[in-house]
Amino acid sequence: MYAEERQQAIATLIGQRGRVSVAELADRYEVTTETVRRDLAVLDRLGLIRRVHGGAVGAGALTTIELGTVERDNTRAAEKDRIAELAQRFLPRSGGSVLFDAGTTTARVAAAVSTDLDLVAVTNSLPIATRLTGFAGVRVQLLGGRVRGVTQAAVGAETLRLLGELRVDVALVGTNGLTLRHGLSTPDPEEAAVKRAMIAAADRVVVVADASKIGREDFVRFGAVTDIDVLVTDTEIPSPARADLAEAGIEVVLA
Repeated sequence: MYAEERQQAIATLIGQRGRVSVAELADRYEVTTETVRRDLAVLDRLGLIRRVHGGAVGAGALTTIELGTVERDNTRAAEKDRIAELAQRFLPRSGGSVLFDAGTTTARVAAAVSTDLDLVAVTNSLPIATRLTGFAGVRVQLLGGRVRGVTQAAVGAETLRLLGELRVDVALVGTNGLTLRHGLSTPDPEEAAVKRAMIAAADRVVVVADASKIGREDFVRFGAVTDIDVLVTDTEIPSPARADLAEAGIEVVLA
């Protein structure tokens, strides 16, 4: 079977069943899992399917459901820890300022900050603010607003007003999804608005996201790939996606 025939068959199967796994497709068509991932990347770029962690779903299956912080924190924890350690190199030098977006990966980045680093840290995340207040050299500014229970993040008009008055060296931003077509995305419109304002407030944008977020699209777009300076992810990112993002001008760093 030629690649084009296999890809058409895969698209048809996903349309019929709604979701399939990489392992199942590899077994069904007697090819490697890497070949299947390349096929899915092609179909995703054509808008025929949507890649998700471990497989693919129909193109219209965009999620508006969020997991709580406990569930998300326990997902791909080892990869997030490696990303957090590597992301330290992109923090500003002592005396600089950094925005920490709410999220389980950004929280790990904050927890790994050197205790003797002199920083102004701004965040809308209650857990991150609490963690950083214990660091002698870090001056923490917690953004106000309505706190969403599911993410423990401040959102709303007050949060956006405060961000609109700031300029920082680096924004460390998490995402639920990242594709060339849809950019950075997340399920909640208010969270998306805050993330968008953080990107606008920073001289440099560093996205921290494990490989399961790459190739995924969520309900609300909050940034384009051109907004990203650096992506810190893990080694499970598919090679075609890594190449596409690098070609778009993003520095892709693997943990």
